[in-house]
Amino acid sequence: METAYRICPLCEATCGLKLTIDSGRVTGARGDRDDVFSSGFICPKGAAFGQLDSDPDRLRRPMVREGETWTETGWAEAFAAVERGLMGVIERHGRPSVATYLGNPNVHTLAGQMYAGEFAKSVGSPNVYSASTVDQMPKHVSSGLLFGDPLAIPVPDLDRTDHLLILGANPVESNGSLCTAPDFPRRLKKLRERGGRLVVVDPRRTRTAALADQHVAIRPGTDAYLLFAMVHTLFEEGLADPGPLAPHVDGVESLPPLAEAFTPETAEQVCGVPAGRIRTLARDLAQAPTAAVYARIGTTTAEFGTLTSWLVDVLNLLTGNLDRPGGAMFPLAPHRRRGLGRGRGFQLGRWHSRARGLPEVKGELPVATLAEEIATPGEGQVRALVTIAGNPVLSTPGGDRLDRALAGVEFMVSVDPYLNETTRHADVILPPPPPSQTAHYDLAFGELAIRNNARYSPAPVPLADGSLDECEILARLIQIAAGRGAAAPPGEVDDRLIERDLAKAAADPASPVYGAEAAKLAEELYPGTPAERRLDMKLRLGAYGDGFGADPGGLSLRRLLAEPHGIDLGPLQPRIPEVLKTVSGRVEVCPEPIVDDVRRLREGLEARRGALVLIGRRHLRSNNSWMHNLPALTGGSNTCTLQVHPEDAERLGLRDDATALVRSRSGQLQVTVERTEAAPAGVVSLPHGWGHGAQGTRMEVAGARPGVNANVLTDPAVIDPLSGTSVLNGVPVDVLPAP
Repeated sequence: METAYRICPLCEATCGLKLTIDSGRVTGARGDRDDVFSSGFICPKGAAFGQLDSDPDRLRRPMVREGETWTETGWAEAFAAVERGLMGVIERHGRPSVATYLGNPNVHTLAGQMYAGEFAKSVGSPNVYSASTVDQMPKHVSSGLLFGDPLAIPVPDLDRTDHLLILGANPVESNGSLCTAPDFPRRLKKLRERGGRLVVVDPRRTRTAALADQHVAIRPGTDAYLLFAMVHTLFEEGLADPGPLAPHVDGVESLPPLAEAFTPETAEQVCGVPAGRIRTLARDLAQAPTAAVYARIGTTTAEFGTLTSWLVDVLNLLTGNLDRPGGAMFPLAPHRRRGLGRGRGFQLGRWHSRARGLPEVKGELPVATLAEEIATPGEGQVRALVTIAGNPVLSTPGGDRLDRALAGVEFMVSVDPYLNETTRHADVILPPPPPSQTAHYDLAFGELAIRNNARYSPAPVPLADGSLDECEILARLIQIAAGRGAAAPPGEVDDRLIERDLAKAAADPASPVYGAEAAKLAEELYPGTPAERRLDMKLRLGAYGDGFGADPGGLSLRRLLAEPHGIDLGPLQPRIPEVLKTVSGRVEVCPEPIVDDVRRLREGLEARRGALVLIGRRHLRSNNSWMHNLPALTGGSNTCTLQVHPEDAERLGLRDDATALVRSRSGQLQVTVERTEAAPAGVVSLPHGWGHGAQGTRMEVAGARPGVNANVLTDPAVIDPLSGTSVLNGVPVDVLPAP
């Protein structure tokens, strides 16, 4: 019996786990009370770590498909099959004929963060897709336009704020999103205990809304109107004041004309929030000692997702709360270097999709167009697909169409532990090892943490015989895609990247290793796995790093290995102008793409909004489609039902636990009704990521409780034009008793 420590990879909270291991198997998981960030907090997902790790449906060996038959094979044979299939398509049709899809779990693994993007680059195709365009891309776009960096995302300083306004987020159940904060519920309770105020804007009365001082029920998809009316109020009442940031901001004078049409009275007619309450929301925000506005997926997967994300930070700026303690601040992850206060800025639309001409954003195209890129003949047609840790058949709009399209690709390879609704179409499946056999460092979530910290978890359990580390799996795929072949040493990938990055650092006068010889620096790196060597380099060159000896007390991987509970790096600090990468070196409040899109928002003032609409919802015991196969997480509220307000249920003739037929212009499905006052009148709610049990899948628990795929109802043609993000909330539907 052994004890080991591991950062939980199952949601964005990144809690520290204390694992009990018996004969190489995880037999228990509880919170690590000594973890510098989570202090012992654990949710049901973390407690189920052992079940996920030992799930009997997990694939343990590579799988190759012949017709409808799957056969286990060796790694050398599997990579040889990938090389034949992938390079064959490239030779016949060119590199643009290969598409890459990166799923949500990639941001939860060291391998996904360090290698998945490099793989997409090595393919050399414009057809890169990810879960970002069914999730957070609007926030990346607004941050890129405002601050010059799509990864410079302000997070609420939860532990020091006096007033928190949350829109379209349910962190009590989601554990937070684009805001890494273990034990979000306790932090919200602490806010109220110290005399602060919590206001939640959400159509549903979620568990987070129930905890709030005030719940503001809003019509789905209209958050931008509410926020613009608040901006209007700030200028109308002389409350707009960026404070000390004013010298670092351009374009504030352009805001009042943009906000002129969005009076509280006009906004009330659209969003359903009384004008007086809108004014009070604005005043309370401006007059609080410190305050932060925070919005998430309920607002980003809506018609005006990018404008809403932009308005969140406009309000933080205008109330003097951007980049100050207690407001919305920029974390500084330990693997990141401090910026120079200016850069090349952020561009949209550097290329466009073939079938619909949709613009590229942050190196990828909208996933809503993937099915038509596969199905539409002609030059550049997608004929091969590589999926890494994703299930787009369930998680993207028109999933049924994508399901049909995948049956027509010439070759498909998936890096995934499950035979699921998407990977059943693959020719080769390369399964990564379970989490207990992988090392962990949060490259993505360190940049969103509400307190700066550094934590690294070596693999608690050695790799099982016949397994490959996911880092090696992806490195071998990079070698294949780059044309070096399946037999090329995978460590060469890291050697090249280390050589490139150290040479760049040695040539940078602002770097602590300026003038050094890159090859000698490489010799000083931690002598671990290739991924550990590269991580050590990032830490040593980062903001808190030892600079290869320049600061002997600084961070390195060796130091992190000596601190199994992590290292606390202190509260967030103001970072403007250092964090900016705009060409001007200033916060650009009214960038042209945003100003142009305000016209679309203004035109929407006249739109009719009387239809019944569909929204999603989150469950504490779930994280999209990939956690529905664990018995420990099948209880409680984690059910796929259609929540309907009792008044609507009576009007529509829907009985509790009966079956309803739900129709949109894109499709229809039948689902069990749950009558509840948590859903407001005029709104029905269906969770995301269900619809399991398709023929050819191997997920027994999920297949026994399949639920329905909400994305049958969402329309791939309807997207937020700036970010390419699919509209999943506020979808007009008809609901009636099933025949």
